[in-house]
Amino acid sequence: MLTAIDQQLSLRDVTVRFGERTVLDQVSLSVRPGETAGVIGDNGSGKSTLLRLIAGTLEPSNGTVTVAAPGGIGYLTQTLGLPGHATVADAIDHGLREIRDLESRLRHAEGRDYEKLVDQFEARGGYEADQRVEVALHGLGRPGLARDRQLGTLPGGDVARLALATVLAAQPQLLLLDEPTNDLDDEALDWLEKRLRAHHGTLIAVTHDRVFLQRLTSTVLEVDGDDHTIRRHGNGYQGYLRAKAAMRARQAQRHAEWRSELARHQSLVEANAARLDGIPRKMEKAGFGGGPFRARSRTHGTMGRIRSAKEEVTRLTANPVAPPPEPLRLTARFAASAGDGLVVQCTDVRVGNRLHMPQLHLERGERLLVTGANGAGKSTLLHVIAGELRPDSGTVARPERIGFLRQQDTGDISGTVLSAFADGLPGPADEHADLLLSLGLFRPDDLDRPARTLSVGQRRRIDLARLVQYPSEVILLDEPTNHLSPDLVEQLEESIADYAGAVVMVTHDRRIRGTFEGRRLHLENGRVLSS
Repeated sequence: MLTAIDQQLSLRDVTVRFGERTVLDQVSLSVRPGETAGVIGDNGSGKSTLLRLIAGTLEPSNGTVTVAAPGGIGYLTQTLGLPGHATVADAIDHGLREIRDLESRLRHAEGRDYEKLVDQFEARGGYEADQRVEVALHGLGRPGLARDRQLGTLPGGDVARLALATVLAAQPQLLLLDEPTNDLDDEALDWLEKRLRAHHGTLIAVTHDRVFLQRLTSTVLEVDGDDHTIRRHGNGYQGYLRAKAAMRARQAQRHAEWRSELARHQSLVEANAARLDGIPRKMEKAGFGGGPFRARSRTHGTMGRIRSAKEEVTRLTANPVAPPPEPLRLTARFAASAGDGLVVQCTDVRVGNRLHMPQLHLERGERLLVTGANGAGKSTLLHVIAGELRPDSGTVARPERIGFLRQQDTGDISGTVLSAFADGLPGPADEHADLLLSLGLFRPDDLDRPARTLSVGQRRRIDLARLVQYPSEVILLDEPTNHLSPDLVEQLEESIADYAGAVVMVTHDRRIRGTFEGRRLHLENGRVLSS
């Protein structure tokens, strides 16, 4: 029987490069047997790269990856990797390939080899594997998928659930899951969490789902795309949040100490310079009355103290300690003619068969959460309110100042990171560099980077920076947590709570939906089902 102690998982001085791009740089990391680790970080930071290294589908550029899991490795990727003409049965065989291989070897084994393979097959629950697929599909909300159905005829969400079901049914010792909560409804998520809590091996999951992190993980592995490193945080998601708060506090203390030290040496330069000016250039020679004068040092060590203080000022100025990033803050600015009441009004709005909104009134300071399945018309409603989509009929009254964080990438961005942020702001782009850096979303050497080379998550940071920079009367948020690290999402939540304007939000984030205080509007097939 396999035990947890049989497993080994470690990275030592691992570097991963794709061409000239470094993703991970001299990373050392170990995961204990039976540990449950959540992997977080911005989009493109290297989270999936870490899973590929552990799964053995990617070799590091440098360093050593050691993985030993006699009970098998189950690896859920974000794409199944099978052609559209492959069938559901093919996908199941692909997910159970380790068990299928054991089964095949059993047919040809003899003697002691046969007994050993039987033990391994039974330890993996090989005889019940296909039954477990059905149980998992039922729990994930997709029971009864025909085995001969081609994958290309299935919705993307069904393919994702099928892949997850087969990985779970294989009962591997080491589970590697890349965004396992995507495309799952609340019932399927509840089933998945119960199933994973019952897993007796090791779990490493890349996820942006904060509820999943809070309920399941004992460790958080934070992949830093800027430093190309991985930081380990104990005590689960709350431990991660406490660690981030402590890091900000330490940075604030270091910055305060740097400023204090700089001010002290600048004061020493000024004080000693004044003392030097007060010393006469010549003094009477002692004991000689009004006799001859001799030159006497004016400094009495003052020049040395000035020189030393200036050197410290130069050193401190050349090595500044930056303050911690400013918390994200959404600001409201209302038109002079605006009253204290209605800010958005939709009347009998129709957009083809995508949306029919008989009435929608939004007051200043109100919060509206729009829910519904994919394709229900949620994003369509936000684009109508923003004035980016003209309805076929009906009227929309809206304020001039609307902030909109869109779900989809807006396309190619020309220029640099700084120019993309400063677009529309008064004055040259360089004048806004300090403002962008103060948010902590980019580092100084990122500002001149071509915006077209950014990942989706990094582009999302530009959109977020522009949102908090432009005051508005209404803010529209379409899946605002997508592609952002949990730390940034926490900051955004706090900013939304303090915002004085109205907010319309579409989100699948369970934590936001669970704690939302405001009005809810549920859409189904473009129509209001409840409000």
